Amino acid sequence: MQSQQKHPRTYSFEFFPPNTDEGAEKLAVTARELALLKPKFFSVTYGAGGSTQARTLKAVLDLRAAGHDAAPHISCIGSTRAGLREILGQYRDNGIKHVVALRGDLPSGTASAGEFHYANELVAFIRKEFDGGFHIEVAAYPEYHPQAKNALDDLNNFRRKVEAGADSAITQYFYNADAYYHFIEQCEKMGITIPIVPGIMPIGRFSQLARFSDACGAEIPRWIRKKLEGYGDDIDSIRAFGLDVVTRLCEDLLKAGAPGLHFYTMNQSGLTSAIWKRLGL
Repeated sequence: MQSQQKHPRTYSFEFFPPNTDEGAEKLAVTARELALLKPKFFSVTYGAGGSTQARTLKAVLDLRAAGHDAAPHISCIGSTRAGLREILGQYRDNGIKHVVALRGDLPSGTASAGEFHYANELVAFIRKEFDGGFHIEVAAYPEYHPQAKNALDDLNNFRRKVEAGADSAITQYFYNADAYYHFIEQCEKMGITIPIVPGIMPIGRFSQLARFSDACGAEIPRWIRKKLEGYGDDIDSIRAFGLDVVTRLCEDLLKAGAPGLHFYTMNQSGLTSAIWKRLGL
C-alpha cells in the first residue's frame, strides 16, 4: 500500500443521469446535500453504447452550473472518433476538465462495437486529441472484471490503461478489503503507482444490491449475504446492518492508506452522509 499512501486523499460521489424532470430535481437536491461534504467531484455515469449520452451531458452541465465539479463517464464501445471528439469538445468548452474513461458495454441488439474495443484505446485517444486537457480516471477491479480470462490478464488490461495515460483509477465496489489490498500489491509489483481509490456501495436494499453484484462480478461475502437475506423486507434492519458493515470497511481502508473513497450514491444522500458522519470526515 506504500504507493497509495503518498497521494492526497480525495472523496467523490457518483450519480446516474435522471430520465425525468422529477428525477433531475431530486438529483439537484441530492447534489446540494452532498456538496456540503466538500467532495472533490461528482461523477455521472453513461449508459451502454452511450445510450444516455445526452442525459449525461445535461446532468454534468447542470451540476457545473450549480457550482460543482463534475466528471462525466465516457464509454468507447459503440462510439466513433468523430462522435467522441465532439462530446469531449463540448465538455472542454464548458469547463469540464475531468472524465472517467471506460470501455462500456454494447446495448442489447447492437451489432457494431464502433471504432474502439478497449478502454486503453479511449485513454490514448483523449491524451492525443486533447493534449492533457483532461484528468483521466479509469476503472479498476480488485475482484477482477467478470469477463477477464484470469487475474493476470485483468491486471495487464489495467496496466495498459495506465500506460496509455490514465491519471488515477476508481475501483468497482467490494466488501472484502483484502481484495483491494492484494490488488494494490499486484499493481505495485507491476510498477503501477497512480492513485487507486476504492469504490464504496452503501447497502440500502438487498435485492437491488444482489442484482448489481451478480451483473458486475462484485462479491457479497457469504456472511453478509446470509445476514441480509435473514432480514427479509425489514428495510430498517438492512440499513442499520449495512451502515455498520460499510463504515467498518471504510475505516479499515483509510487506516491502511487508501487515497480516498468514491461513493456509489444511487442519487441519494442519506446512506452516504450517514457513513461520512460515522467516519468523522
